[in-house]
Amino acid sequence: MSWFRKKDQRIESVPAEERRVKTEGVFEKCPKCDAALYKPELEESLNVCPHCAHHFRIGARQRLAILFDEGKYEELDAEVVSNDPLEFVDTKPYKERLEQARRKTGLPEAVINGRGTIGGYRVLMAAMDFSFLGGSMGVAVGEKITRIIERAIRERSAVVIVSQSGGARMQEGTLSLMQMAKISAALAILAEVRLPYISILTDPTTGGVTASFAMLGDVNIAEPKALIGFAGPRVIEQTIRQKLPKGFQTSEFLLEHGMLDDVIDRREMRDYIRRVLDFTVNPDIQFKPLKPDIMHDDGSGSLLDIMLGNLKEEPEAGD
Repeated sequence: MSWFRKKDQRIESVPAEERRVKTEGVFEKCPKCDAALYKPELEESLNVCPHCAHHFRIGARQRLAILFDEGKYEELDAEVVSNDPLEFVDTKPYKERLEQARRKTGLPEAVINGRGTIGGYRVLMAAMDFSFLGGSMGVAVGEKITRIIERAIRERSAVVIVSQSGGARMQEGTLSLMQMAKISAALAILAEVRLPYISILTDPTTGGVTASFAMLGDVNIAEPKALIGFAGPRVIEQTIRQKLPKGFQTSEFLLEHGMLDDVIDRREMRDYIRRVLDFTVNPDIQFKPLKPDIMHDDGSGSLLDIMLGNLKEEPEAGD
């Protein structure tokens, strides 16, 4: 007879999957410096790596929230979407691709329009989103961007367009290419009425978008290390059968070669735009010419008058 009796109580083992600390969705690995970034901290840093300043791609709505004062804006033209004008089919119908993109991204199209303020100045903005069919420009995208410009002309507001696109949308053929001319024509009118257009190029900006409105800004700025060009570097290398220079088609390369006005960190972008608007919109800022007596060749006024739009715009009799 034993004085003690062993209690038969086994410790149940916990499956290995449950023992692991669940970090999925909590950390993001930086593709440049390999740092494990805590997502809330990364978002607080506007999706810019705090260690190496790598700029992660962000969506159109997040872009608008970052740039507008207090993250507040009114979304415009959400009803404008592509209706598959050519009834295009490749490996699957274009309509099916559109529906998949809408479900995946929660966006109606590859561009989101918004109205708000930056530094107190009224601004109309269009932000493209690469996650929606590569940010490609079709009829609906062209129409939405054109509407933003036309609305700015009516409201006497500044225009900001954030480009993030692979170019024209091949499923809409020539109709998509027409948007290059359509948007450029609207921007020409914006320039005639002397309203500022700030173009922001982000990673990537290529194809017909680069070849049209993305490079037509009064001020063209880009985020660091953004891929900007017409054809991609791989296509160029395959065509010319040569290795491209290091950093070719990056925003820094384009700045060095005179294609951009500045390269700005995302965390400083809103303040930079505000300062640009101070000079292009603020009527309280006075510009003094180096030689105020310089007159235009035809005697129509001084160079300063012409630059600042102080002359009467009504055509003279007989014109």
